[in-house]
Amino acid sequence: MDYTGLMKPIALPARFAAPTRLTYEDIVANALSREHLREDVAGINASLDLINRTRGGGWPTEAVTEEGNYIDLVWHECEFREGYSFGYAVHTGAGEYIGCCYFYPLGKRTPLSEALAKHDVDVSWWVTPSAYERGYYEKLFRALQRWGTVEFPFASLHFSNRLIPA
Repeated sequence: MDYTGLMKPIALPARFAAPTRLTYEDIVANALSREHLREDVAGINASLDLINRTRGGGWPTEAVTEEGNYIDLVWHECEFREGYSFGYAVHTGAGEYIGCCYFYPLGKRTPLSEALAKHDVDVSWWVTPSAYERGYYEKLFRALQRWGTVEFPFASLHFSNRLIPA
């Protein structure tokens, strides 16, 4: 089968409601919304090189603006509401913004293939430089492993970041 250009939608049970808040140790993730605009813009713009090095992919290509990021955040809200994808703003328990994480359909970030289609969801994340220095990149990876299989009903997670912790 030729998978070129295809995506595998996220499949969830009919009555499943995606959590709007997730916690793990001192990490709190809330569904991305326009309420996160200012801290998201600041976090992204402080993290451009780190996002490219750890998450990879084609975003961001340059500093983001409030106007452009507002559109992205509304898009994340709509995708979450419709169950197409699930993006979260991530904070420490003390309220410090440290990055974002995403549960996407397979084929959105990485070209779909027969091997990739065996997974349930594409998972990616990024953290700010200060959070990275304090070990939150690895800690958020562990949180996502738990959230994906405990808070969400996924059996097989595909982590699409360029840098996957050991």
